[in-house]
Amino acid sequence: MPNEAIIYSFETQNGKKLVLAKDKNNKYIIYRFGTKSKIEFEFPEKTKKSWNKFSYAFYLRGGGIQNEGMDLNYIRFTNGNYNYVTYDTYYAVENKKSIGIKITNLKDNTITAIKGEENTQKGSLVDFRYNKSLKIEDEFEV
Repeated sequence: MPNEAIIYSFETQNGKKLVLAKDKNNKYIIYRFGTKSKIEFEFPEKTKKSWNKFSYAFYLRGGGIQNEGMDLNYIRFTNGNYNYVTYDTYYAVENKKSIGIKITNLKDNTITAIKGEENTQKGSLVDFRYNKSLKIEDEFEV
């Protein structure tokens, strides 16, 4: 959308795209999933209260391979009976980075995992550590 700035985005292995965007004046934050021609899911409504619908958690351990360094970043929200976690993780020991979405059905605990293509990633979740735009949780289950 023309009045929005992308915070974080990536394409999935099945050709869809996740976009986490905000209004250029910080009036709202929005999560979209789908293709250019069809948005399959958009959350929440574009209001100032939208910032309260999301939370952020992270864990950082520096020191590289010797210290089993890792940088784990998660954005979470709940919509109805579903919990959505967007993740961006890096493990130094394996030099492994992963991005994607994990959707948990809260009624029966079934999980849908959608992997992202790392070479399509734009933006970063790390900024939420410092900009205090979202509630920061100590941790949550991924």
